[in-house]
Amino acid sequence: MNSLFFGIGLLIILSIVGIAAYLLAARKYQSSASVANSYDEWTNDGVLEFYWGEHIHLGHYGSPPQRKDFIAAKHDFVHEMVRWGGLDRLPTGTTVLDVGCGIGGSSRILARDYGFAVTGITISPQQVKRAQELTPADLNVQFAIDDAMALSFPDASFDVVWSIEAGPHMPDKAQFAKELLRVLKPGGILVVADWNQRDDRAQPLNWWERLVMRQLLDQWSHPAFASIEGFSELLAATGLVAGSVTTADWTQETLPSWLDSIWQGVVRPEGLLKFGLVGLIKSLREVPTLLLMRLAFGTGLCRFGMFRAVRADVNPENFSEQSGESLVL
Repeated sequence: MNSLFFGIGLLIILSIVGIAAYLLAARKYQSSASVANSYDEWTNDGVLEFYWGEHIHLGHYGSPPQRKDFIAAKHDFVHEMVRWGGLDRLPTGTTVLDVGCGIGGSSRILARDYGFAVTGITISPQQVKRAQELTPADLNVQFAIDDAMALSFPDASFDVVWSIEAGPHMPDKAQFAKELLRVLKPGGILVVADWNQRDDRAQPLNWWERLVMRQLLDQWSHPAFASIEGFSELLAATGLVAGSVTTADWTQETLPSWLDSIWQGVVRPEGLLKFGLVGLIKSLREVPTLLLMRLAFGTGLCRFGMFRAVRADVNPENFSEQSGESLVL
């Protein structure tokens, strides 16, 4: 009996220590540098790439969702996003800016399978380095370090602007929206996929939702999540959108990704041999956040938003003079 109580006590102590360590080791957003540092670390240790593959984004499991290989679902997501955005009807040589390209998985699919000329940008130098290492020389893809809040490209540079799950890292969502559209050619297409919070203007967050969102922000260097409705309004408010912004909710199609990502650690034990105890600790450290993500998206606190807009034939300089803001960087 004493040994039972000892075991229970030890388990409680270890749980308390683990929770404390998780909270104290949060990667809180401080600046663009803190985001870059986080991705540099994830890229250098190789654990994220080993389990998530070349596509550091969620997978598409169909509607209704079906069982799929975790990596195959990520490839499917790219193709589904291409079709949803109408990009599959664009000609070979279409120029694409992939904002928040990670280590280039989506950029390579866009170039290889659709013949697009792709430029991938990320704020992480190590991601650029790894993306270049993974990209065959014959693919029309290039990668560069750049800040999505102040893109280095001139106005109207690309036929398509594409972004997956980069928005939560942006401290000023309105500026992010302006930059995405500024570098798009008139008539060009913007396609964005993002993690979003429920629109709390219509239904304020309750106490437990605020606690969950605080961890989702702090653990992965996010300043804030926009809502689908809110970011759609910000895109329209730029004055650079022809017609209306099209949105969709892909929460159910992507929901299995969260538990599948945890399951990878079970079905791929070779990761323990490859990365050792340090790798195991790093992997276990992300499990609570992944579970919180599953909780948030499963209960409606978070939603997976899709956005499509066509760039209007408007001069950003003229628009900025009317609005009192400068979009020329």
